Amino acid sequence: MYASIVKVTPVEGFSLVVIFDNGQTRILDMRPFLDFGVFRQIKKTEEFNRVHVAFDTVEWDCGVDLDPEFVMTKSLPIQA
Repeated sequence: MYASIVKVTPVEGFSLVVIFDNGQTRILDMRPFLDFGVFRQIKKTEEFNRVHVAFDTVEWDCGVDLDPEFVMTKSLPIQA
């Protein structure tokens, strides 16, 4: 079972800094995904920056979301 996401912060360059309930802080570069499917909806900076945590996932106001497993496997650890 993957850890839950407790905080998400958008950063320049379409990346997300994500903090999990297990204490890990990771960075996820979303650029490789922005030309595909529903991710096109968050390709504009204004929309991308409307990210928040909903339950234990990353979600945008437009309804696009990422589950914790995806975030964990596609992100890189960073020092908090």
